[in-house]
Amino acid sequence: MEELIATLHRLGEDPGVRAIVIDSAGPAFSAGHDLGEMIGRDPGFYQELFDVCTVMMETIHGLRQPVIAKVHGIATAAGCQLVAACDLAVAAEGTRFATPGVKIGLFCSTPMVPVSRAVGRKRALELLLTGEPIDAQTALEWGLINRVVPAEQLDEAVAELVAAIARSSADTISIGKRAFYEQIDLDEGGAYDLTKGVMASNSQTVDAQEGMSAFLEKRPPTWSSG
Repeated sequence: MEELIATLHRLGEDPGVRAIVIDSAGPAFSAGHDLGEMIGRDPGFYQELFDVCTVMMETIHGLRQPVIAKVHGIATAAGCQLVAACDLAVAAEGTRFATPGVKIGLFCSTPMVPVSRAVGRKRALELLLTGEPIDAQTALEWGLINRVVPAEQLDEAVAELVAAIARSSADTISIGKRAFYEQIDLDEGGAYDLTKGVMASNSQTVDAQEGMSAFLEKRPPTWSSG
């Protein structure tokens, strides 16, 4: 997790990086924490473990670029948390998602933070209280992921999503992503108070002025931020 945090920060600081894809080289996207490392440890170990995991999830939201989960196999416990924490997610058919901690006496309390925000209360509680997995199509219908594709089309589907993001101004994407996470848990009035200021500020940027001018002049925009 510390290596992934460091990599995310490095990529996030690179102006040439328009989107970040989190993938897995193994048979599963992520099964979560290694339970073999969690037996008989001192209290400080457990606190640090979940502190670092939380930093990893929060780092994803803090990056200027969209972060996409490219999911196959299984995504369970903290692995399901990671999918939910990513800005977007594309999964191969046959992928399963679960928060099964309840079955081993360790409730998935931190995974439920992004999962419940992605799928809503009743669906999150079903995942959390039963520990039973859902398939990729159900995850799509519940809002945990954005797309489901055949496994052989997973690379292409993620590349298409990255390309669609990269067509827009990097600065505008960054402004929008930051505002999204700042407003999402506010009440409606507070969200409008925040976002009207964001739009007023955004309107004055070089890329917004260029984009509006290009639209009116019926020409492709040339972004200052790539």
